Amino acid sequence: MKKLCLVIFLLGMFTYAQTADESQLRKIYDVSLTNAKGYDWLNHLSNQIGGRLSGSIQAQQAVDYTKAQLEKLGLDRVWLQPVMVPKWVRGTPEFAYFESTPGTSTNVPICALGGSVATQPGGLKANIIEVQGIEELKIIGREKIEGKIVFFNRPFDQKLISTFDAYAGCVDQRYMGAAEASKYGAVGIIVRSMSSRLDDLPHTGSMSYGDTPVKNRIPAAAISTKGADLLSTTLKLNSDTKFYFKQNCEQLEDVKSYNVIGEIKGSTHPNEIMVVGGHLDSWDLGDGSHDDGAGCVQSMEVLRLLKETGYKPKRTIRVVLFMNEENGLRGGNEYAKVAKSKGEHHVFALESDAGGFTPRGFSLDCSDANFEKVQSWKALFEPYLIHMFVRGQSGADINPLKNSEMLLAGLRPDLQRYFDHHHAANDTFEHVNKRELQMGAATMASLVYLVDKYGVEPSIKIKG
Repeated sequence: MKKLCLVIFLLGMFTYAQTADESQLRKIYDVSLTNAKGYDWLNHLSNQIGGRLSGSIQAQQAVDYTKAQLEKLGLDRVWLQPVMVPKWVRGTPEFAYFESTPGTSTNVPICALGGSVATQPGGLKANIIEVQGIEELKIIGREKIEGKIVFFNRPFDQKLISTFDAYAGCVDQRYMGAAEASKYGAVGIIVRSMSSRLDDLPHTGSMSYGDTPVKNRIPAAAISTKGADLLSTTLKLNSDTKFYFKQNCEQLEDVKSYNVIGEIKGSTHPNEIMVVGGHLDSWDLGDGSHDDGAGCVQSMEVLRLLKETGYKPKRTIRVVLFMNEENGLRGGNEYAKVAKSKGEHHVFALESDAGGFTPRGFSLDCSDANFEKVQSWKALFEPYLIHMFVRGQSGADINPLKNSEMLLAGLRPDLQRYFDHHHAANDTFEHVNKRELQMGAATMASLVYLVDKYGVEPSIKIKG
């Protein structure tokens, strides 16, 4: 009889906890969808400030604005964390054309890759050679590459359902293409934009020269997908086609910027820290609404939604708006460095950096025990059409915090449209849907609530 009573009691407690969780998630979604702040914050970041390239005036304006908004939320603490960031400037707009026969030229849209050197003041004109990837350079050899512009034209693999996987299969040519091509005597590179969409919008992004001496560095630019297809077709008809481009970018000295941080102090475990964040910097062609203004305002919303619904966190919950994810990851590295120096105990981190599209779930980087724990909450999310709980990467800014005990998570929205806008001039406010954005904020807040309430599973230490 006692055992039966105990079973009934435990079932009752489980049902009560489940009902309480369902009620709290419902409140979070209700507030997010009917009393939104994030969309207005994003409107200001996008339309009043604009693109927020690291080290720019706009980046500093974004720091000041988001700090002020966090202070208005009545958090326990809001502060700025200094971090030195690179300052690369684009200069006047780029210009390019290809010449199939003398006197016959066709203009094509290009943009300099972030971190590239400029061309000579009069621009660069040379024969062009097309390759499908870095590995082809060695096969072709220096004799056929020297003195030419290398055209990297490997497209997204359309068979891949995850556009992030397609991006990963191409991005090496953007990031290391110039460094590798210069080893074979190339004088410049043009890279097909990292997008599955066919349009006239070139996509910028970071690139690296590695250990290439400054005097040997060659200019690097992205060409739009339509421009790439046109150029490729022209080269098949006339391999003697010449390409001209001019860009005026410049790498300046590092400047001081800031991570923006706000926190609610935990009521029972204040030394256990949970982080939710996105990166405040963006590229300069658009206004950075999807990448990553959306993630920043969603992260700010998490703390507001918890306060608005009356939830008192057990653990300290921080929002961190990281600076310089796009071309250096200085903000994420600095935050982790300071946390380690202070002996802070982080148990959880969640990042939103995949656009403000309809949320589908989370990718989780954690132990088996923590993965199973989050999976056990799946039924709570299903009424909101959140169904994807998978193993995978979390976020670039929170990855430096990683250790064997932490639960790292990344919000995973629908990914099919993200690379239509990524690093391009159409990454703008009008392409963000308010309801989708706020659904994402509520989904993040719900996971934060559950992890805070139930904690994370400790790592199992095997005795040697």
